[in-house]
Amino acid sequence: MNERYRKSVDLFVRAARVIPEGIYGHKNPGFLLPGESPYYAARASGSRYWDVDGNEYLDFLCGYGPVILGHNHPQVEEAVRRQMDKGIAFNHPGEPMVELAERLVGLISVADWALFAKNGSDVTTWAIRVAREHTGRKKVVMVRGTYHGAHAWCSAYPAGVLPEERANVLKMDWNHPEQLERLVEEHRGEIAAVIMTPYHHPTYAAQVMPAEGYWDSIRRICDREGIVLILDDIRAGFRLDVHGSHEVFGIEPDLVCYAKSIGNGHPIAVAVGREEFREAAEAVFISGTFWFSSVEMVAALTTLRILEETDAIAEMARLGRRLKEGLEELGAAHGFRVTVSGPPALPYLTFDDDPDLYHMQAFCREAIARGVFFHPHHNWFICAAHTDADIDRALEVADAAFAAVREGE
Repeated sequence: MNERYRKSVDLFVRAARVIPEGIYGHKNPGFLLPGESPYYAARASGSRYWDVDGNEYLDFLCGYGPVILGHNHPQVEEAVRRQMDKGIAFNHPGEPMVELAERLVGLISVADWALFAKNGSDVTTWAIRVAREHTGRKKVVMVRGTYHGAHAWCSAYPAGVLPEERANVLKMDWNHPEQLERLVEEHRGEIAAVIMTPYHHPTYAAQVMPAEGYWDSIRRICDREGIVLILDDIRAGFRLDVHGSHEVFGIEPDLVCYAKSIGNGHPIAVAVGREEFREAAEAVFISGTFWFSSVEMVAALTTLRILEETDAIAEMARLGRRLKEGLEELGAAHGFRVTVSGPPALPYLTFDDDPDLYHMQAFCREAIARGVFFHPHHNWFICAAHTDADIDRALEVADAAFAAVREGE
């Protein structure tokens, strides 16, 4: 065992006795680098966090995306503290819920209404139900390799899932609208919705941007066939444009799902939609005891205000481009063919000739050991707290990591 993570491992042993898997879901150590990366965090500030062993990391995962302004952002946390002083769990929603809905309707071009939950899975699943209620149809089309949440209809994991729960889910490949045409022909009048991310960000693989004309083709097919187009903007939403990623890619969705970064780490998810879907939205029941807390609403209002008032989004893109260009140049200098894919604010590095991910895992292991947290299997995130000095440090560490990978071959 790496002594650098002694307390993490000891905690994990304790956890495994009382928690299934010890750490479950996407934060399970098996998804990262078991024994060669931290298992538990202790605190965070700005662009850095510290694990329970006291190791410091320059953070390029940002809590898997929720942290957009930086960890423990003072303005967000001050607004949260003021709201918490008033109380947390009430019998009724508070005024911030109305204010946040109004703000989102004003920001997002396709939003005539907004609804709130806690997790991305909550709103993607609810949006599917709204589409079914609106159309009276059963089937849903999604892209292979896309993550839309942990619920049975879309989960990549079969345990505990009944075949009937996926019987009405059809799949196509990204950037192949002709496959949607074929599915429509085979199931004409049966498809309620198409759900897609703005660009393709599969796990364990390079990200893929939409081909020219792709979204126009998808919209045209949906319009012709009366299919609801749902945009899952949970991962990228508000990092590319404060008005939503559909503005960047020229998409005209009917319903949009957001989560992650809207509250700078505070748990909140959002679905918005066009007026014509309001009746179906009102008919499909959704609720949660904790979903109406004003604390997260205030965090989201503050986060959105800061994104609107500052150049944070442009700066994240600029820093992401610096990181991308620097990593690709360093990789080439060490004799590797590497690609940094995706939007600059959500980059992901892959080695072009690395089918078993050995190089990627070795690279991230070496970077983490030197205090820069890159995830080997999931895309990364730039936040507004990152600086040019952070990018300089990340590239300095990457240079050493590439060298270590080359030496270890």
